[in-house]
Amino acid sequence: MNQRLRSLLPVFPMLALVGCDWEDLAPSTRHKEDFQYNYEMKAASRLDLENFNGSVEIYGWDQEKIDIKGTRYASTQAALDSIRIDVTPSPDGVRIRTVRPSERRGNMGARYTIHLPRRTALDRVASSNGSVRVENIEGNARLLSSNGPVRALKLQGDLDAQTSNGPITLEEFQGAATLTTSNGPITVQGVKGHFEATTSNGPVTAQLGELADARPVKIRTSNGSISLTLVSARSNDIVAATSNGPITVKMPPTAGARLKAITSNSSVSSEFDLASGSTVSKARLEGTIGSGGPLLDLHTSNGSIRLVKH
Repeated sequence: MNQRLRSLLPVFPMLALVGCDWEDLAPSTRHKEDFQYNYEMKAASRLDLENFNGSVEIYGWDQEKIDIKGTRYASTQAALDSIRIDVTPSPDGVRIRTVRPSERRGNMGARYTIHLPRRTALDRVASSNGSVRVENIEGNARLLSSNGPVRALKLQGDLDAQTSNGPITLEEFQGAATLTTSNGPITVQGVKGHFEATTSNGPVTAQLGELADARPVKIRTSNGSISLTLVSARSNDIVAATSNGPITVKMPPTAGARLKAITSNSSVSSEFDLASGSTVSKARLEGTIGSGGPLLDLHTSNGSIRLVKH
């Protein structure tokens, strides 16, 4: 065996644990088989999908049918034959399952590319080791990956996106979003509605547009920075906290807020004037910005806090 190839082989299992797709790593050792299913599917239907070891991509379109394309793969033909793709259509939606054998034989899995009516509720879309991507959907969505990135683009509806080892990206979204990852960054742009984000090891970068109702925006990370841009004035409280990282908040020059910004081991600075009677020190700013307004509660134990005009 080539010495360079021998040196690379031991790292493959480690890469798989963080969501890499095995088919991309060693295609020459793979047995593969494509599959495709087509069914009529009315708008306002539902999708439930459970996969393992492979990516899932879902795209909304203007046709009243679902097109399911994919590839099963395994290290041996026997293992490939043991993977079953179960697709169950019903009057109110479609249920998809990648069924693995009770005894796993080598590396195996499946990947999907699905087109379905734009107005579809994604009740549960899950892949245990693979990425999840959803685009152009009007309906509530629950997206899950245990080892891989989650990416949602051009969605309308309530969104619950979770992964334990990977980044989460949300763009051009309207609705209520709850994003959770334990090891990865969260990146958000063009959100209108409601937003909460939690990660234990990674930064959070968010650009928020018009915010709906009176629920507070909550952003938390234990090991990472927080960068928040508020495109316009809002009436929502904002709570942002990290234990190890800086916090930067960018707001319009005319913004008003009740500010509480505290850091344990750095400094707090603001380009906004605070009303008389405010508490001002190196590590703490507490008082009123402009004519006041919703609460802006910022906390970090190891990092600076900056309020910036944009």
